[in-house]
Amino acid sequence: MPTITVSEAHQHIGQQVTLQGWLYNKRSSGKILFLQVRDGSGVIQAVLGATDNPDLFAKASQLSRETSFIVHGLVKEDQRASIGCELLLTDLEILHQPTEDFPIELKEQTPGFLMDHRHLWIRTGRQVPVLRIRDAAFHAFREFFHQRGFVATEAPILTGTSVEGTTTLFELDYFGEPAYLGQSGQLYLEATAMALGRVYWIGPAFRAEKSKTRKHVTEFWIAEAEMAFYDHKASLDLQEDLVRYIVTTVIEEKAAELKELDRDVELLRSEVTEPFARIDYGDAVTLLQELGHDVAFGDDFGAPQEASLGDHFGKPIFIERFPIEMKPFYMKRDPSDRSRALAADLIAPEGYGEIIGGSQRVDTEEELVSQLREAGLAVEPYQWYIDLRKFGSVPHSGFGMGLARVIAWITGVSHIREVIPFPRQINRLYP
Repeated sequence: MPTITVSEAHQHIGQQVTLQGWLYNKRSSGKILFLQVRDGSGVIQAVLGATDNPDLFAKASQLSRETSFIVHGLVKEDQRASIGCELLLTDLEILHQPTEDFPIELKEQTPGFLMDHRHLWIRTGRQVPVLRIRDAAFHAFREFFHQRGFVATEAPILTGTSVEGTTTLFELDYFGEPAYLGQSGQLYLEATAMALGRVYWIGPAFRAEKSKTRKHVTEFWIAEAEMAFYDHKASLDLQEDLVRYIVTTVIEEKAAELKELDRDVELLRSEVTEPFARIDYGDAVTLLQELGHDVAFGDDFGAPQEASLGDHFGKPIFIERFPIEMKPFYMKRDPSDRSRALAADLIAPEGYGEIIGGSQRVDTEEELVSQLREAGLAVEPYQWYIDLRKFGSVPHSGFGMGLARVIAWITGVSHIREVIPFPRQINRLYP
């Protein structure tokens, strides 16, 4: 009798099998018992009649939710089931039966209660398909770059310098010296790109930003790439290909999970089929004004403005050439208008906001030192970064993707915390 997973059950119709898992739910008509067995790969219904095996029926009737067990039975085809089959139960072995009721009921509960019990909430309902889609998105990101000859690398978590600005840093004591949790691996990836040509990484990033929006957390995993000999346009083309690859791959590989989430897959597919929109920042301001927004040149776009742009275009939008005052010191200025940066943010449709920020990087020592000083940053801590422009500097570009936001868009969830196993927010460090 083979031991299989739920996801493999359709391959064993007509066979006796063994499954290891947990009791997700149960119901009874009095004469027939229905057990929902989950094992992480899916859920299968195990069926047992009262007259089939009275002792087993009595034993199974006493099981409480989240009992762990080993079940044995015959896989039977059933097209009414979401996985196309069910299990006719013949025996079960209890591994552990809870002594109290499982706290997460299969009904609506408050977000605060669910987050307090996140360690248990992730076993239920929408959480399992969301986390499986997260895995697929991470794998698709890596596979995209692997196929294109990029080299996977790493960046340090502890840093002595800032990438995005000093106001959102988590500072700590590093053997008597100040250090910070990394906001991005970008500066280090630029150094690695000068050795390996084209590189990427996925790693944690930390922002001490006191924001409570549905798109913000204080700890998240960022996916970044840096490319030697890439200009701004080549970088945008790569970003577009990457997003399209991730979305289409997840649609293909996780159709069942997206169906469980009631995601409009055809809408999602249509959003990435055509070329993405590209609009100059100044033109975006004008368009938003025409759409009724109170926004002026030099303003950051908030969630309402980003959502409005997404609704207008119905697909991802690159907003390009921001005023230099709005962007960090390392972004190259547009030679045709040095008041603008060769930078772009990619906005996802359906109100999911910015998912990528990128730019062509400064590639001369003189420009970099000047822009550091303009930003009010001391030059000395960045001397190693300046060295990259002293020894064989080349045009280069890069970007960072917030994978959690991409996954939120793909899954259609309302809050970014649902796509992170254990999210960290300004008011949450437990569990």
